[in-house]
Amino acid sequence: MKRFSRFSRLGRIAAVAWLIAALAQIVPLHAQPPRNFLWKVSSNRSVIYLVGSIHLLTKDYYPLSPALDAAFMDSDLLVEETDLGELEAPASQIKLLTRGMLPASQSLDQVVSPSTYALVAKRVGDLGMPIEPLKRFKPWMLAITLVESEWQKAGFDASLGLDKHFHDRAKAEGKMVQGLETVDYQLALFDDMTMAQQDRMLAESLKDVDNEQANALKLTDAWRAGDVTTVERIVLSDVEDDPGTYQRLLVNRNRDWMPRLDSFLTRAGHTFVIVGAAHLVGPDGLVTMLKAKGYKVDQL
Repeated sequence: MKRFSRFSRLGRIAAVAWLIAALAQIVPLHAQPPRNFLWKVSSNRSVIYLVGSIHLLTKDYYPLSPALDAAFMDSDLLVEETDLGELEAPASQIKLLTRGMLPASQSLDQVVSPSTYALVAKRVGDLGMPIEPLKRFKPWMLAITLVESEWQKAGFDASLGLDKHFHDRAKAEGKMVQGLETVDYQLALFDDMTMAQQDRMLAESLKDVDNEQANALKLTDAWRAGDVTTVERIVLSDVEDDPGTYQRLLVNRNRDWMPRLDSFLTRAGHTFVIVGAAHLVGPDGLVTMLKAKGYKVDQL
């Protein structure tokens, strides 16, 4: 679970079925391989451009690929996991802080296992930080905070993330913006986890935190190259050992989104859909689901 939070804001399994389907397509020898984490999904009535998002980027990843810009320009509707306007509203930020804190009668050392708390204490000590303020965090909130801080140390910034970039452009250009989920729903995905699930999430995050900056660079470089195999390996490798979390944070949400994607493929305009990269790859990813429904799906 330690890397999932990067792709679902406030969040991986080998895709044998998807690879077989992809290899089954006959591609001319002179054709250039796909170079973008972008798929064009076509019905007989409309088009969706489906983009795998990296929620934190650096200025080095801009300007974006011309294919991403062209797809965005061809669309009149932007759809993201949640409307960033709602997420960035002061009320939502207060709600995040409120739901991410333990009740006054509890502290972190009381709700996680001694081994997990020892990992927290060691990491905080290595950073030279006081542990007392962090004992107020719920385990899921602390896990997300620690992972994101490692990305930030490597120079990555949410204000440069793909979601933010296109959201700001859509608003400036007068495009419609929608979210697939509400902020309340996304918070509940983590906050409604059992304490045992939160404990595991925190422990796994801490065990790999020293490699987080290197993993961030590997992931974003593979994303920029349109390297589906590498992105899939990185984002799904940890979740495959936790079927419950995989089902809750990826599979169930993908299934919930499919009716919305179906509806976008019947509308007159074209739709630009951005979701975390983890949602697109693997046998339960949206790319596989859309192909199984008979839509024409091409990586651009």
